[in-house]
Parts: sequence; C-alpha cells; structure tokens
Amino acid sequence: MTKRDDNGRLACPFLPPGDPSFSAVTMRTVGSDRGEAFYHLALRCAQSLWQRGLPAQAILQLNRAFSADLTGREAVLREWPPPYRAMRWIMEGREESHFIGNPRRHFQHLATRMVEPRRELRSWRAWACWVIAGEVFPDYEGDPVQREREGIVEPTPPEILTQLENHGLSGEARHWRETVSA
Repeated sequence: MTKRDDNGRLACPFLPPGDPSFSAVTMRTVGSDRGEAFYHLALRCAQSLWQRGLPAQAILQLNRAFSADLTGREAVLREWPPPYRAMRWIMEGREESHFIGNPRRHFQHLATRMVEPRRELRSWRAWACWVIAGEVFPDYEGDPVQREREGIVEPTPPEILTQLENHGLSGEARHWRETVSA
C-alpha cells in the first residue's frame, strides 16, 4: 500500500521517505560528497518536494541523484536503485495544476549540455529519462531548434540500453528497460 504523508499526499513508492522540511537547499548538508549519502539525500529531497506538490523540483532532485558518484556496490542501491521508476511515477502522477514544464525538452537539453564529471554516463541517463518523458507526454516535443542548429541526432531506445549496459551501474539498464515500453 502506498503511504501518505501527514497532509494525505501520496508518497512515491519508488523513493525513500522524505521530510517536510527538506528542499533543494538541504543538499548542502552533504558538502562536496557525491557518493552514497548524496544519492540517498537527493532521493529523500525528491520525495519531499513531490509530496509538497512540486513535481518539477522533484525531477531536478532525481537528476541530482543520477549525478551521484556510485560504484554499484553501495547498500542504498539494493533498496533504492537508479530512480527511473520514480521519474516515471512522478511524471504520470502529477496533478494538472502542478508545474512540470516540458520534461522532454528538459532532458534533451540536459543530455546535450552535460559537463564532467561522469559526463558520458550522465548524458545517457538523461536520454533514458527523455524516452520516459516521451512515453508519458507524447504530445510534448523536444527542442527542434536546438536539434537543427546543433545537428543533434536523438538516440533510439536500443542505443540508450546498450550505453547504459556499457557505462551504467550493474543492473541499471535492466531497471530502465523495466520502466519503459520501448
């Protein structure tokens, strides 16, 4: 059964419990660490923002979780694997009145403007989320001007899967494949 917070809002079942006081600023508490503690806190912040009715901000926290420097052996990953399912759940479950922007465009820009560290893997993760956004929001378009101006070729789901298998954490490609219908 999906839990509700004190205000009756559904908690995302694919994220750890949050805290009503958490916000993006909470991420500063981990300092320069980008490991397991960073990852877990980003997931908790995403849950908190989701439950406050801020799906776009929750998605940004999931982006931060995807940027964590993990080896795949961290204990937190056994309970909270890469948050592809949480990403989809938030996109599908948001209320119409809650701002979400254009996730398709957001992930295209994120994938094509990624910087170090772990640039290649993080870019493929953004493309993976771009596919999820396309399935959830089939009428939302990416950025055709950027595609034309920069000659961007959007990858296919099989290409994304291969890259996640080659560069992602152990089992990450499987978690993504189980999240998409492509």
